[in-house]
Amino acid sequence: MTAARPPEFPMFVSVEEARTMLAALLPTPETEWVGVGQAHGRTLAGPLAALVSHPSATESALDGIACRAADTLSASPSAPRRLQVIGESRAGVPFAAEVGPGQCIRIYTGAPMPAGADAIGPVEQLVDDGPEAVLLQRPASPADVRPEGGDFRAGEEVMPAGLLLTAPRVALAAALGHARIPVRRKLRVALLSTGDEVIEPGQPLLPGQVYDSNRIGLSAMLHDSGCEVLPLGHAPDSPAALQGAIDSIGGADLLLTSGGVSMGKYDFMRDLLIGQGRVSFWKVRMRPGGPALLGGWNGLPVFGLPGNPVSSLVVFHVIVRPALTGQPVQTLKLRAATPFRGIPDKMAFWRANIVGGEVHDYGKQGSGVLRSLSEAGALVVVPEGGGVAVGESVDVVLL
Repeated sequence: MTAARPPEFPMFVSVEEARTMLAALLPTPETEWVGVGQAHGRTLAGPLAALVSHPSATESALDGIACRAADTLSASPSAPRRLQVIGESRAGVPFAAEVGPGQCIRIYTGAPMPAGADAIGPVEQLVDDGPEAVLLQRPASPADVRPEGGDFRAGEEVMPAGLLLTAPRVALAAALGHARIPVRRKLRVALLSTGDEVIEPGQPLLPGQVYDSNRIGLSAMLHDSGCEVLPLGHAPDSPAALQGAIDSIGGADLLLTSGGVSMGKYDFMRDLLIGQGRVSFWKVRMRPGGPALLGGWNGLPVFGLPGNPVSSLVVFHVIVRPALTGQPVQTLKLRAATPFRGIPDKMAFWRANIVGGEVHDYGKQGSGVLRSLSEAGALVVVPEGGGVAVGESVDVVLL
């Protein structure tokens, strides 16, 4: 009897190895320039330096008066300091003269500080004493003055290449003075769901069928990762149908599939890639999501996700998204309020909730319990073979 020949590709790779191998198959995106208002969700292709300083002038952080701090050191509710009001400064219209001893101007948040003044008396501590004087009931504070360039200075490199441009980051790019910025071309990802049991949401559901939640969730995650999605819809469990869907793809950088990559008789995506395509690895040492597969078809990288909905979305979150964006998985260190079990030879990603700065086991950890990813706020990372006791520090991935 002839012994079974071992596979010609790695099996049971680590999570980090899977990320690295997928990233190596993706093209290096070209750089394109877009208006800063269209850059949300894109990846910055080059560093951005400040074209201006911010603030562009020393300014007030509060509404109130601008004055000399030394003039107000003795101010108190029982003995308020009387100051002469000689003008005002507001955003866009600064006070042009100098503030002298015993003088002040009315000033508003974001307005430039006048020469001679170095502190702010907040409006809550002021009492008008006629049209041209105020009584200050507390010493004025230099801490309420924003120095010129306190946020960033002209010429300073503020944003490094490789940043995923979130809403605060595109706002920062605009504040730096950039009307157009360099971004990476969006990776084009073809998306295909498989399985005879999978049907479109809205159709009558027969026994044994399931709505195509994977395609909907993965499409959203691809958009969140700054990708252009090429929807291929759904293919049944048929080698001919699968091959026809793959052969129809044009212009994609990656094919992402869900289902058909495990150990079953009808896992034809696995058979297709092992038999006629190219396989970089099959199976990852993780739970949920172990039966993932990375391969290729006529030069097109193919990443096969498991069909179970939790497995599919978790693998995308910890392997596919980092490879697509170039951004590492962000983790926090938190205290475990409940124990989290380890699995021999597998890294576990258990669903958990964060309460009061601690993580609690969500409870239902089955890979078909899609509701858990909606209700849980985090994944607790348990290293291979380890376990987490109550009170121990643990890595947590936010969902």
